[in-house]
Amino acid sequence: MTVRRQEDGMERAVLRHAEQVMGTVVSFDLRRADDRAVDGLRRAVAWLHRVDRVFSTYRPDSQISRLGRGELTVGECDPDVAEVLALGAAAERDGDGFFSVRPGGPDGPGGGLDPSGVVKGWAVERASRILLGAGSADHSVNGGGDVQTAGEPEPGRGWSLAVAHPLHPGAFATVVRGSGIALATSGTAERGEHILDPHTGRPVPAGLLSVSVVGESLTAADIAATTAFAMGPGAGRAWLETRPGLEGFAVTAEGRAWWTPGFPAYVPEGLTGAP
Repeated sequence: MTVRRQEDGMERAVLRHAEQVMGTVVSFDLRRADDRAVDGLRRAVAWLHRVDRVFSTYRPDSQISRLGRGELTVGECDPDVAEVLALGAAAERDGDGFFSVRPGGPDGPGGGLDPSGVVKGWAVERASRILLGAGSADHSVNGGGDVQTAGEPEPGRGWSLAVAHPLHPGAFATVVRGSGIALATSGTAERGEHILDPHTGRPVPAGLLSVSVVGESLTAADIAATTAFAMGPGAGRAWLETRPGLEGFAVTAEGRAWWTPGFPAYVPEGLTGAP
């Protein structure tokens, strides 16, 4: 693992690292890090590779693949499997069945066990907790655009996280800023129509291009973004407005944007293009 170290003028280093894992790039940015942070960063990277070995649906020998084929029971798997499946079951109940670890439905196409909608946000949030345990109080962990932060990049200034614009690659639709915040986005811009309606086993109708959710927990934000996207424009917005501690921003198929009432509180004042 190669770590880029910069001095930040405060007698402690800025550590940055990018790791190819879980089918994406996970980027780490640690501020005012002491010597323990390097070890914490190594442990966080090792954790993500362990998650990939256990949960990858692309690895036939992963525990989740073997569980899906009936070769293992949940009790025979790593305890993290039970935790992820419990999170998925709770999300399915909370989201009226629009979120599922069997997103194609039990009998429909693609109906195999696939907790990917839980795993990435959960794994990145856990990596952040590993860093916190190693004394890194100010950092961000970015897993393919889904970000968990802790503390601040500079004293008195929160982390600025861009919401990608689904119609204009390389541009942003808005920016959120805060200390210890998380941001997750679900949509079709990067991977096409990969989000399925568990009720039908078919791709979600094209009412939305993206849904972004901000809060304190990336696990919760990631699940909520996927659930709201699957629900569609009207129901998804109404449902997000009931979720405590979470705020949402969406771009519709017509290129219009909507947001929940509390979302503007996260947007820096005077930002061009902000709600």
